[in-house]
Order: sequence, then structure tokens, then C-alpha cells
Amino acid sequence: MLSIAQIDHRFVQSIFCFCGISRSICSTSNGFIDGFQRIEKYLIDYRKSSNCDTVSDENQEEESVDSVGTSGRYEEEEEEHHQQNVFNRSSFLRNTKNAAAMALKVLQQDGPGFDARSALDNLEIQVSGLLVREVLIGILKNINQANRERCVKLGYKFFIWSGQKQDYNHTVNTYHLIMQIFAESQEYKAMWRLLDEMTEKGYPVTSRTFNIFICSCGEAGIAKKVVERFIKSNSFNFRPFKHSFNAILHSLHAIKHYNLIEWVYQQMLADGRQPDTLTYNIIMYAKYRLGRLDQFHSLFDEMGRNGFPPDLHTFNILLHIYGRANKPAEAVVHLSMMKEAGIEPNVLHFTNLIDALSRAGNMDACKYFFDLMVEQGCEPDVVAYTVMINAHIAGGQFEKAEEMFSDMFDNGKIPNVYTYNTMIRGLCMAGKFEYACLMLKEMESRGCNPNFLVYKTLVSFLKNAGKVFEANEVIKGMVEKGQYGHLLKRIKKYKRC
Repeated sequence: MLSIAQIDHRFVQSIFCFCGISRSICSTSNGFIDGFQRIEKYLIDYRKSSNCDTVSDENQEEESVDSVGTSGRYEEEEEEHHQQNVFNRSSFLRNTKNAAAMALKVLQQDGPGFDARSALDNLEIQVSGLLVREVLIGILKNINQANRERCVKLGYKFFIWSGQKQDYNHTVNTYHLIMQIFAESQEYKAMWRLLDEMTEKGYPVTSRTFNIFICSCGEAGIAKKVVERFIKSNSFNFRPFKHSFNAILHSLHAIKHYNLIEWVYQQMLADGRQPDTLTYNIIMYAKYRLGRLDQFHSLFDEMGRNGFPPDLHTFNILLHIYGRANKPAEAVVHLSMMKEAGIEPNVLHFTNLIDALSRAGNMDACKYFFDLMVEQGCEPDVVAYTVMINAHIAGGQFEKAEEMFSDMFDNGKIPNVYTYNTMIRGLCMAGKFEYACLMLKEMESRGCNPNFLVYKTLVSFLKNAGKVFEANEVIKGMVEKGQYGHLLKRIKKYKRC
């Protein structure tokens, strides 16, 4: 991912139609992340084959003639049919949610002297995929350190009960949900049994299945065994990836398991599989994160020799590396190379480069590339503005940060919670605590709800400045709004920025 949180008005990450490097939200002290985090998966455009019979031109012509004079009646009937479908769907969703709530209530009563299965039967609820999903998600959301063993038992009990009902069969998604419940509770052996059960019943073992296993079992120190099993599995359905190795490499990249990525890559080559653009991008990024830039450049050259020209994501990695190395001249060269290759640099590339250069302390280069982005008709988004604001603040140029913040509004860009957090932090660093508190109220008045990071930033700076009363007022306002009550002790004890 890029080195700045993906920040639009509702934190919606943009998804590209090929291997992409996207920005993500991370809870570091200033709301940004250090460099990329992961490379998004290839999204291959599969054409769906139609199951409808082909209608001949002659039949179509007859139908069009018959429809003359009756289209008004058909439209009325279609509208009535549509309204009825909407009503039926709304009613089904409402009834299912109510049934799920009742099922969860029954499961909570489970214990000695109480037969949860019989109680569920007595509810006489209709078991559907949506019902099972609602109940399992309800259990998953409530798992914590104290109740995880009980949640596993309740989840599995409901999973078994629902799976025995007529006219209902579990899906891959419901298996994944119960696996997640087991994963949250560190029931690894049970997860493997579920995987075996899926395979025996002919369910496809997908990239999502692998991701659940690697994210949980990796922490238990058995990541390599998990990888080996999926590599050897004949039932591993790795779509939308080209082959299983890419699916595995992508998942390992998401959890930053860079050393294991190298091992999987060697297994891939030993198996006779040839890397493609996605593979090269992941491996090169892993080499960069491991500090093996000599191998990075060797792979980049190899990529070209094997007929895989760099794509926009390869260039994204290169621009990031040159930015962190404070080499703006090389970045200019590669921006030109992109255009020569028919790849137009977009806001993602410029923002990534600017952020990397700001970390290298080169504000002149940051401004140069920001202006170049505008000159080339690439409109800065909220992320780009926030990167520049953060860069100015990090460089002690708070007045310029304020100018950039004002420019955002002039250009129709609405700051989000991370932009406001950056400005609040800058105001506190400049000793303008009154304005920082006012900015908290401003963001709320604009409909941008502060997250815990904003409260933590403001409270910690106020406490460090000896403004305990003002800090407590901020905490009081947070509590009155009913937000982050479970983190109250944490913010009250926080004393350092």
C-alpha cells in the first residue's frame, strides 16, 4: 500500500482492475503508515457466460410487434412487480435479522440444564444463508479474551444445528465465518478439521480460506506448514490469481511475511512456474522491505528481459524507493519512462512520491512534484493534500500547512478525520492549543466525527503542556457523545505525544 492512509470522505479504498498498491488507514501516532503495506490482488475480468437461450431475430421482431399498444400495461405490471419484489426483500431481511437476534438470545442461555438445540427448534425460524451469516457474525463480533472458549462452543453448536436442517446447506462463506471464530479463539486444530470437512464435501478451498489460516496460524509459528499444505492441495481454488503461488504470495504480502515470501518464490521456481508481473511486483517489494536493493534491481532487469514491462504499480514501488532515498532526479526520469511506456502517472504515484520525499526531508522536491501533478492535469485528492500538510508540519512550516489546508476548501476538497488530526497536531506543536480545540469543534460541525486518534492526539499534547483542565474537557466531551468509552482508561493515562 501507499505510505499514506487512503482518505476519502468515508474511507473507501479505491480498487484497481489489476495488481494495485493501495493506501490504507493505520493507527500510528500521526495517522500515516511507513511506506507501502501490501500489493492488491489482480482482479481478472472474467466474462460470465449467459444461461439464457438465444432468441432469433425473427422471434424478437414478432415480440416487438406484439408489444405495440400494450407497452403501457406491461410497464404498469413491471412496476407493480418491482415494488412487490422490493417489499418482499425488505420483509425477508427484517424477519431474518429478528430471527437471528432470537437465535443469539437462545444461544446466550446455553449451559447446564438448558438444551440450546431444542430451544432453537422451538423458535421455528427459517434457516437460510443470511440467517446463519447474521448469527455467526454476531458471535464473531462479541469474542474477547474472557469469553472466546464459550463463543467457539456456541458458534459451532449453531453451525452444526443449522447444517442439519432440511433445504439448507452450508456455503464456503459460512465455513469461513466459523473458521474465523475458531481463529479468533486460537482453535487451530478445529480449523484444520473444518478444512478437511470442506475438502471432503467438495467445497472449493479459496484464497480467502488460505488468508484466514495464514493470518491466524502464522502467529502460532506454523506459517510454513500452512503454506506447504496449500501448495500441495489439489482442491485449492486460487482465483482470481493466475496460479496458487500468486495467491499465497499476495496473502503473505498482506501480513508482511517477507522472509516467507522469498521461500515461496523459490518453491515456485522449483515447481517450474514462471513469474508474471504480479509476482515480480510482490517479490521486488519484499526485497525492498528486507533491505536487499541489489536484488531488487536485478529482479527489475529480469522482469524486462522476460517480456514483462513494468506496470503502473512497478513504477509506484520505484518512485517510493527513489523518494525515500531522496533522489528526485531519478524520480523525474522514471515519470518520463512511464509516459513513454504509455502509462500516465496518476495522483497515487505523485502522492506516494511526495510522501517518501517528505520523509527524506526534501520539502522543495515535495512542492515541485505537487505543482507538477497539477500542471499535468492530475487533480490532487484529499490524500495528496493531507500528505503535503503533514510534510509542511513535519518540516516546521506550519503557516504553509495552513495555506494548504485552506487551498483544500478552495478546490472543493473536504478534509476528513486524518486531515483534521494532522492539523490539530500541527496546531498543538505550534502552541496554538485554543485553535486546536476549536478545530475539534469545527470538524464535528462539518459532520466529520473524530476518531480515537484525534482525541488521543489532542489530549496528549494538552497534558504535556500542563493544560490538564482543557484535556479533561476534551475527554468529557468524548464521553458525553458516547464515544470510545471502552478506551477511557487508556486516554486518561496517556501522557506523552
